[in-house]
Amino acid sequence: MISSVPSRRHVIADDLRAQISTGRIKAGDRLPSEAQLAARYTVSTPTLRSALALLQAEGLVEKVHGKGNFVRPPLRRITYLGGGPTLPTPGLQISVRTTKVRARGHLSVLLRVPAGSPLTEFQCLSHDGTSPHSLSRVYIPSDLTPTVRPDESTWPTTVATPLAEVEERLCARLPTPVEATALRISPTLAVLAITRVATDTAGRVVEAALLALPGDRAEAVFTTHHTPEGRRAEG
Repeated sequence: MISSVPSRRHVIADDLRAQISTGRIKAGDRLPSEAQLAARYTVSTPTLRSALALLQAEGLVEKVHGKGNFVRPPLRRITYLGGGPTLPTPGLQISVRTTKVRARGHLSVLLRVPAGSPLTEFQCLSHDGTSPHSLSRVYIPSDLTPTVRPDESTWPTTVATPLAEVEERLCARLPTPVEATALRISPTLAVLAITRVATDTAGRVVEAALLALPGDRAEAVFTTHHTPEGRRAEG
């Protein structure tokens, strides 16, 4: 019978995880440098980085370029409620950057507009203190752009036009380099990617939103209300 021997990276990750869970290393603490840790565990730097990558993927450790590896505070759970307007999570701040862009590729398809059509992009980054929480990019035809940009009280519904349909598509995938940097997550940590397309009563697509939620703390909840067959509404 062949016994399974844990790899060095798993042994190191287990030891650091135990120190974090018992409070020997506290939230916000900076870990020793990678060179110091590699010497302590008598492994090569690539093996040490592989061990840290396991903790980064679990959301326990965050690597800040130029500063080192830090123990993350307990992560706030993200719940995306599908099927209707999603209210902002209390206590989160949202920074918004507005840019004028032209419809290209998948944006033309999502918004059903010719290539080159003018759009307004709202890039919304929500954060809990200094910790990034979610990244959203909202695209609206320029003639429908609201005069007031979205904020905590309006996001993610940015249009005043009555809506007839909201289609939401979900998938799990690896983050793009831009998403990994903005959310400060490992490029090996999957994100919950949501594509949300809103159509008005005239059949026009008035908004397309692309959301990326870190997979180590996100869940999507959809509730379907069933009406008993044959039941009539009473006036």
